[in-house]
Amino acid sequence: MVFNYSSNENDQDSIQWKTKRATSPELEAVLGKAFPVLDHGFVRVVDYMGDDAAVVQAARVSYGKGTKKKSADQGLINYLMRHRHTTPFEMCEIKFHVKLPIFVARQWIRHRTASVNEYSARYSILDREFYTPTEDNLAAQSTINKQGREELLQGAEAERALYLLKRDAEQSYQTYEELLNCREDGEIINENNKGLARELARMNLNLSYYTQWYWKTNLHNLMHFLSLRADSHAQYEIRVYADVMVDILKKWMPLSYEAFVEHRMNGGYFSATALRVIQKMLKGEEVDAISMGLSAREWQEVQSKLGLS
Repeated sequence: MVFNYSSNENDQDSIQWKTKRATSPELEAVLGKAFPVLDHGFVRVVDYMGDDAAVVQAARVSYGKGTKKKSADQGLINYLMRHRHTTPFEMCEIKFHVKLPIFVARQWIRHRTASVNEYSARYSILDREFYTPTEDNLAAQSTINKQGREELLQGAEAERALYLLKRDAEQSYQTYEELLNCREDGEIINENNKGLARELARMNLNLSYYTQWYWKTNLHNLMHFLSLRADSHAQYEIRVYADVMVDILKKWMPLSYEAFVEHRMNGGYFSATALRVIQKMLKGEEVDAISMGLSAREWQEVQSKLGLS
């Protein structure tokens, strides 16, 4: 890599870089930029490796730059996505810096196909920043989905819920400071007390508080994450992060993004029985859940995918 400094060597934006590595102009333009999410969170790209051409090269086991025709590369990428040939997509990687509520992080970490390094409350004092949902996200528990929401809370019930969420978060931080014997700004509360170790004091903070991590993954696993977390059925608080990352994917890998949207995000998969349902429908035959051996939920899912419900 060759680089030339401008006259102002302290201005990192003025450094002109020359590299033989594949770069994405649109992603380069926002590299390091923090995209705000929720009330205190953000997503930013720290680094990345590869582009659409790297996927094509890996598929063809070639050192070249693929073909000179964009349509040919797009066709190959679509073929790979359509037939689930995932290894060429694993050749590209991206590293994010994410600030997110702890309860979102606990859900996010279920995706184990990434390298993660999280902010440590054993060594540092957490900021007094916690997530408070807006009123249009205060919903009651769904009666048909154990991990979903239903109707929004209204009036006094919504006000009370918000009050309790804020009160408990603020109280837990006050307790945290007292246990540490230290304010957020480093001021000692009582010179005669030692304070509890940070690794123990953090136990009382609730899950609404923010943490941060570096999250590095390859393109295939990123798309798997996004296919689940940018879905309309995903929890709102993680979906808004995924939505930002979908836009980042579009900037980074436009051809792979288009294939991803076509075959994964907006595509649909059917079981063998569901395919028989479709075949019978196309022949004009009457079908229902009982005759096809589908549960009510499976039948509803088939109807939904076909736009019939």
